[in-house]
Amino acid sequence: MAMEDRLKTALDESRLLILGVQVLFGFQFEAAFQDLFSNVPAGSRYVHCAGLALLLLSLGLLIAPSLIHQIMHNGNSTPGAVRMATTFAGASLLPLTLGLGAAIFLTFEQLFGRSVGIAAGASLAIIALLLLYGLGFALGRPRDEPMRHKPAKTSLKSRIEQMLTEARVIIPGAQALLGFQLVAVLTKAFTELPPGFKYTHCIGLSAVALSVILLMTPAALHRIGYQGEDDPTFFSIGSWFVVAGSVPLAIGISADVAVVFFKSIGDAPVAIASGAVSLVLLLGLWLGYPLWRRRRVAS
Repeated sequence: MAMEDRLKTALDESRLLILGVQVLFGFQFEAAFQDLFSNVPAGSRYVHCAGLALLLLSLGLLIAPSLIHQIMHNGNSTPGAVRMATTFAGASLLPLTLGLGAAIFLTFEQLFGRSVGIAAGASLAIIALLLLYGLGFALGRPRDEPMRHKPAKTSLKSRIEQMLTEARVIIPGAQALLGFQLVAVLTKAFTELPPGFKYTHCIGLSAVALSVILLMTPAALHRIGYQGEDDPTFFSIGSWFVVAGSVPLAIGISADVAVVFFKSIGDAPVAIASGAVSLVLLLGLWLGYPLWRRRRVAS
């Protein structure tokens, strides 16, 4: 398979995975603002926060290859870009399955009690691990043509297609969070937050809205400004928007991680620390790591 096709397939697979993370991520945020969340035992609230952190990690890993591709590889279809997409997608499955188990546990615990919740969460997580990891390892075949470190000249058409696909990889996470942020303000639980965390939520909402706008801009620019034609100037501008959109997205996610942690456990310092750690993690994965690798390669 050609390198361009391998990378396009890897990006499409990341889009498929991120849709699953999107639903669970939205649930983890929204659940803390539901009326019956106050009935959740204290220990289970920590499980809920752990599940949110795991899904945050999964989301970060799934988005990272798109930014690595643009920042480190300048949009070219290289063996390194394909390996990164494969490695990060594989790594994202573990926190995804554990986060799924945490969400199932919380749901079944409310319906049938803690024992059933533990059994259901553990069972679903084990089944997911067996299917997502076990089946692939069991049926995996050695590659006929090992990927070699050769300079790859990717056509402009493919680079633009991949850049637009990468915008579609990133935007579901922003969509899920923006929907939660807009609805959360209308809940009774939101009115009970301290003013500081209400402002934090509003900052996060504004940041995610800006991210969605930045990520939608390349598609609109391509159609309106360039009539859908391939143009190197459009590729440069579109790539900049895709990379730039990740910064407010990281800020918005981190802001509401802090809000949800506070709503779940009621500890302001821990909530602020969780938001700060989330911001460092996301910016490190999405910008810090590819910039560091690019500098190393250039030196």
